[in-house]
Formats: sequence, structure tokens, C-alpha cells
Amino acid sequence: MRLASYALITSLVVAIASVASAQQQERPPTPVTVVTVKAQTVTVTSTLPGRVVASGVAEVRPQVNGIIVERRFEEGSAVKEGDVLYRIDPATYNAQVVTAEAAINQAQVSLDSANRDLKRMERLRESNFASEQSLDNAITARDTANAALQVAKAQLLAANIDLERTTIRAQISGAIGLSLTTQGALVISGQTNPLAVIRKLDPVYVDVAQSAADLIRWKRKGPKAAGANVDTKVELKLADRTVYDHTGELTAAEPHVDENTGVVTLRLQFPNPDEMLLPGMYVQVEMPQGVIENAVLVPQEGVSRDRRGNPIAMVVGANNLVEQRALTIISDRGSDWIVTDGIKAGDQVIVEGLQKIGVGAPVVPQERAEQPVQN
Repeated sequence: MRLASYALITSLVVAIASVASAQQQERPPTPVTVVTVKAQTVTVTSTLPGRVVASGVAEVRPQVNGIIVERRFEEGSAVKEGDVLYRIDPATYNAQVVTAEAAINQAQVSLDSANRDLKRMERLRESNFASEQSLDNAITARDTANAALQVAKAQLLAANIDLERTTIRAQISGAIGLSLTTQGALVISGQTNPLAVIRKLDPVYVDVAQSAADLIRWKRKGPKAAGANVDTKVELKLADRTVYDHTGELTAAEPHVDENTGVVTLRLQFPNPDEMLLPGMYVQVEMPQGVIENAVLVPQEGVSRDRRGNPIAMVVGANNLVEQRALTIISDRGSDWIVTDGIKAGDQVIVEGLQKIGVGAPVVPQERAEQPVQN
């Protein structure tokens, strides 16, 4: 009796399993969304933080002492080299010019008198009515008067320079900031605080920090290690994560490694016609590190990790059966991974429907529509 019951149960289990297997075999292939990858030349970049620096800075300082009697610019406006910014009371310096001019006249009179005395002494010496010593004294007096005239002219030149410096002008063209002094304030030559600061904003510099280890690696390998010459053009991301409209260029590298941070400062130059970039602004730079040929870009949503943490992707293989591929990833670019091994041009990477499939499962691939470019 028991043997008969056991045989009946076994028969039922086998029958149910056969029905389930048949139903699974008859299940239609699962539709999935795929992206067909292409081989291309990809520039490898690294994101580096940086600060905007004005390409020229001039601190406006007085070169003579006096009272500010006038300010001739609007704060925050653009100024050109040579524009008048401030005027210092010139009364004292006008008086110095007049005094120096009078000293020149006086020295000229003395020189003229010495010349006449010398000519008279020369005639007397020719007639033997004057001694050789008297002639030498006359020559000395003439030379002394001439030297005094040159000193007086130098004093007039210095007085005119001081008078000219009562008009404080812009030394460079750029945007001038807030005035740090007011009309009626006393200013002193060589004072610590500037009157204002002018900054040249077009172009601007961006100083970024590059790891010394990375710099050494790329210098040692050289550009050929990346497959092509490294481009010096760079892109900039602003604080709001948008891409700056203009590209910049690497212009210089500081030949010094910071002892505390182990980084090298790189200087980039960017055009700034709209003055979008301001000194002190924090930005991010996409710095080219090399170029890889025959690489493929795989959407990040199509890549996962196995139990060991290695990157893998599901690919539509022969007869539309799912295959698993192990990937070699170099870096990321936007929403894609830069892959150099594991996937080749023309492969269809599954990006949607992964939770419904497994290795060897039949699928119906549908190409995903073109996605907008993400920076």
C-alpha cells in the first residue's frame, strides 16, 4: 500500500516538473534595451580643483604726501591705462616747482658772471697782468657755477615729477575695485594700504593642483604611452556645475612641489570677454592626461560588479542569448566608462531589463534612443 502511494507521488512530481520545464521552454524571449558600442579615440581626463587668478594686478598707491582732493572713477568700473584716478592737493608741489625755477635762474646768473670773469682773466693772462693762479681760480669758479646750474635743473626735474605724481593714474587696464580712501584723507608715499586695486580680467588665469605622483608618471611614460600627444586644451566647470563657454590652455607649471601637500601648481589661461570668471572663484578643470585609441564608451548603467568587485556587463551574444563579460575600465567620462578590454566595437550592451534576465537567457534587443551629451 505504502509502495503504491510513494510511486503515485513520484509520478505526480515528475509530471509537474515536466510541465514547468515545458512552460519555461515555451516562455517568449525577454525584451531588453541595448546600446551598440563603437571603437573610438578617447581623451582621458582628470578633474582638478582650481582658483581663478587675475592675469594682472596693480595696487594704486600714492608716491607723494598730501590730501586727496578728488576721486575721478566709479567703483567697480573698467579703467584704461593712464586714466586719472585721484588728485592730491598740488599747492605745495607747485611752490616747489617755482622755487626750483628761481634756483635755475640764480645759478644761470652766477654762471654767466663766472664766464665773463674767466674771459677777462684770460685776456689779462695773455698780457701778463694776471698770474696763472688767478686764471685757475677763474676756471674753478666757472665750473662751480656750471655744476650749481645742473643741480638746480635736477631739482626742477624732481619738483615737476612730484607735481605730476599728485595726479594718480591707472598703471594697467582692467576693472577697479572699491576705493579704500575718501576725499579729504591724508595719504603718504609708501603707505601700506593701497588706495584701490585694479585687476585685469581678460584673460584670466586658473591655478590648479596636480599630484606630483601623476606628473612624474606622465613625464616618465611620455605622450606616446597614451597613444597620441596630450592636448593642452582644457575645459572648465563653474561652481554651478555648468561648463564654461570657452576652452583654456595650459601655459605654465610651477617648478616646485609643495612640501605639505605634495602637489604641483599648474597655470591655465582662459579668455574672459564677459567677465564671467572673477578672481578667487572656485572652479573645476578637466585636465587631459592622455589619449587612448580603439577604446569604447560603455554606459555606466550597463556595468555592475561581481562578488569580487570586478566590473562586468551583460551582452547580447549569438542567437540573442545573454553573455557575461569581464571589463577593463580605465576611467570615466561623463555618464560612461572608458573600456579597453572585454567589449569590442559592435557589441550590444544591455542597459535596461537586467533584473529580468540571466546568463544564457534568450532576449529581444531593442536599441536605445540617442541620449543627449552630458559633460
